[in-house]
Amino acid sequence: MLISHFQHGPVSAYPRDYLDGAHQELHRHREAQLLYAVRGTMRVVTAQGAWVLPPTRAVWIPPLVEHEIFMAGDVHMRSLFIAPELSPPSLQQCCVLAVTPLLRELILRAVQGREHAENPLIQQLMLEEVARLENLPLHIPMPRDRRLQAICQALLQMPDHANTLEDWAQQVGASSRTLARLFQQELQMSFNAWRQQLRLMEALPRLIAGESVQQVATALGYGSARAFSAMFCRLLGNHPREYLGALNQFKALGPIT
Repeated sequence: MLISHFQHGPVSAYPRDYLDGAHQELHRHREAQLLYAVRGTMRVVTAQGAWVLPPTRAVWIPPLVEHEIFMAGDVHMRSLFIAPELSPPSLQQCCVLAVTPLLRELILRAVQGREHAENPLIQQLMLEEVARLENLPLHIPMPRDRRLQAICQALLQMPDHANTLEDWAQQVGASSRTLARLFQQELQMSFNAWRQQLRLMEALPRLIAGESVQQVATALGYGSARAFSAMFCRLLGNHPREYLGALNQFKALGPIT
């Protein structure tokens, strides 16, 4: 499904709210999209991979890229749609970006009405701020091979699935050796590394919802809270409690619109 958004200038801002478990089916936009939620967590899935978005993070979706979105928790989505010719040259692929306090306030102001949305200064500042955002490693790559796709899609729906590669081999009709080779060839990581990264992505909405580090580590199959925290820090640069502390400071910037 192709969706085009009426432009109030180079940037259009749209607010939408979703309940926990909601799903936006596969679609694409003529414009580039900066997909951001001031509340709740989203998982964005394309043919190339999946991206997990806690608050303070946004995903950049280039024009005409098909994607679907899964909501975890009540989600307050605030999207920017940007004319294709104004997309920053550095953003040619989907990626997760760290939203700055300034961009957050600009987005919230832009969705308050046409007077703000059509303000040239606000639009220009948003474009400049988007171009400067830090790219973050919150990406789960997806394979091309149909057998690996079946495995990865099943794990996206159930990240704590306990099947080993040998178990999956019986289900998809290939030897475990073949599957292991394909994971390395197509994704440059092992099956266990891919599943571990997926589980770490799944940990974000659980932590944000208030589960303890130990509860999340146990639920997602880690041997200890320390092992889970080490993996979390390696990917996001902070231990879970530090990350949540920074997130709470970000939320305290002001009311959500």
